[in-house]
Amino acid sequence: MAFTQHNGSHLQAVVDMGSNGIRFSVSSLRPPTARIMPTLYQTRAGISLYDAQYLASGERQPIDEPTTEAVVLAFRQFQRTCADFGVPEENITILATEATRTASNSEAFRQRIKDAVGWEVKLMTKEEEGEVGALGIASSLPEINGLVMDLGGGSTQLSWLASGGSGTQVRMPKNGAVSMPYGAAAMSRRLAEAEKSGTVEDLRSEVKKAVMNAYDHLDIPEDLMQFSEDSGGFTLYLSGGGFRGWGYVLMSMQRVRPYPIPVINGFKASRSQFLGTDEVKQAAASTLQDDDNDIFRISDRRASQVPAVAFLINALAEALPEISEVRFCQGGVREGYLFRSLPREIQAEHPLVVATGAYSPAPSGPLLQLLQAALPPGTTANAQDDYKSVFTLELLESFANLMYYHSTHSKDLQASAALRSTTSGILASVHGILHESRTRLALLLCARWGSDVPPTDQAFKAQLEKLVESPWTLWWIQYLGAVAALIAAVYPAGMGAGVQQDRLGLQANWDTSGKGRRLLVVTVSVGDDVDGKSLEKEVKAIEKAGKKKNFIGGKDGIGHKVEVEVKKLEG
Repeated sequence: MAFTQHNGSHLQAVVDMGSNGIRFSVSSLRPPTARIMPTLYQTRAGISLYDAQYLASGERQPIDEPTTEAVVLAFRQFQRTCADFGVPEENITILATEATRTASNSEAFRQRIKDAVGWEVKLMTKEEEGEVGALGIASSLPEINGLVMDLGGGSTQLSWLASGGSGTQVRMPKNGAVSMPYGAAAMSRRLAEAEKSGTVEDLRSEVKKAVMNAYDHLDIPEDLMQFSEDSGGFTLYLSGGGFRGWGYVLMSMQRVRPYPIPVINGFKASRSQFLGTDEVKQAAASTLQDDDNDIFRISDRRASQVPAVAFLINALAEALPEISEVRFCQGGVREGYLFRSLPREIQAEHPLVVATGAYSPAPSGPLLQLLQAALPPGTTANAQDDYKSVFTLELLESFANLMYYHSTHSKDLQASAALRSTTSGILASVHGILHESRTRLALLLCARWGSDVPPTDQAFKAQLEKLVESPWTLWWIQYLGAVAALIAAVYPAGMGAGVQQDRLGLQANWDTSGKGRRLLVVTVSVGDDVDGKSLEKEVKAIEKAGKKKNFIGGKDGIGHKVEVEVKKLEG
């Protein structure tokens, strides 16, 4: 997006002055994309205010002068950046967390920053830090129901969040969260001291007890407890640098290698994967010992903290046995602060729909209705073929929004560009999308253009397909892509104002073939100004999805036989 599209009043500059680093950003809350909080600028100063307060002996000291000068220099640079972007002074916010809050010279340190740039540093309380961190996690996903943890450098916060889904208000504890002094840097120091003194088990008991007490203090509501029981346990949502580092190591160890989605936000791991601490520690240690074993987004500093994070995770496993799966989130203080400022109705919007809606040439409602009509009512005999829960309203609407986006590309690039759109294309930077959604939408858009990708993208496409949990989903993606191509053939300019809306009708139903197999019957009804013969190629593509040779896994694989009938619209 061009910077000129963003009026200064919509720009927000936020500085997250954390324990391990200082993050500077400029974001836009301009409608209609405010929900995804587009980032126009971001950088990080690798200044550890936590490390600056500890001598090699472990004795604590004030934030020293060299560190203070480095911080002031970074702030002056960011002040120039804010001026370049035209950010109003009243829209610039500096938020300081644990390391600044507990520094013995905190007041003098914050005054140095104010003297240099004229900005007040807002010192967040433990409770506010927990609340903002939890809302940062809430901003990271379309919906959230479970426990949340934010692991910073000096502290970690435990809370719960419940949104229920798109259109509902985010709920959280009245006190925001329970803060504990077990950040990644703090745990690294505590663990090293415990190993020297032979008190590791004492530290383990301390952390476990603190987590259990924090959990008891949260007063989790009954409906969330019931939700957890019905779904087999709590989902644990994780944020903060230490946890994100753990997530990147897990991504590098997935059965699909290389893992095709580079962003950590929305990545899911099972309980057993998350608790595989020995394997993760071994992988992290190898990066420190051999440069050839580097892991994407894992610095030496982050790798060195993995044993301490593993120690905390083991304590979590003992204290919170109800955890069934883990979801990693990119949201932190910046995202939480901005998300908190949004009206509730904007908070409740679905991120994927908001992001794709910006690229739709016209309201996508009519296109969405046609796509929905192509999915038959009822169910199949196979419980794994749960197409209704996979192809949600939000996913289909997002697909409809982007159906025409790659029309401007040459035929050689359309399927390939569409395939990459959610990972390195137009949706790569969108905040709040699950990995499952990125995968399904990319494959749907690729199928809409025929799925014929060049050799350079074939391996990537295969990796994405491996992320799809059910082969039935892959078959439906192939089918819906062909349906979308048919719709686009009838409506080459979309279905905006001034376009005749009654050229095409779709209806799908289940029937039984002569051999007693499940048969998907698709009725294509066309208006008087549409010659059915002109759609022969698109109709054959839909039927082709139902040929055994195109089943997922080959002729004895997964798929449905498809029969298409073309007729004139009645009336």
